[in-house]
Amino acid sequence: QVQLVEAGGGSVQPGGSLELSCAASGNIAEIVLMGWYRQVPGKAREQVAVIMDGDITNYRQSLKGRFTISRDKNVKSTVYLHMTNMRPEDTAVYYCVADRLVGRTWGQGTQVTVSS
Repeated sequence: QVQLVEAGGGSVQPGGSLELSCAASGNIAEIVLMGWYRQVPGKAREQVAVIMDGDITNYRQSLKGRFTISRDKNVKSTVYLHMTNMRPEDTAVYYCVADRLVGRTWGQGTQVTVSS
């Protein structure tokens, strides 16, 4: 079992920045991938960014350059999503994920709202 705790959601004005964090606990040695998805009401959940073993990253193409995923230097099982130049269309519930060979664990989600 893996548990995920997200933090850092909230409201920000357009053009602003926000950072989310996700801390994994439990069978963290089995984790091969961590990342972020987001979802708005009425739409499918979409991948934002993931980070894999070797710190290989993959981003949603439209978010490259504005969003950065990183791993804590001291705690490998904690990842961050740094979001810059935010836009109203970034408003969504952001979910942390952790993949093991046995399956995917989802966090509870954290609301991010971009509004003036």
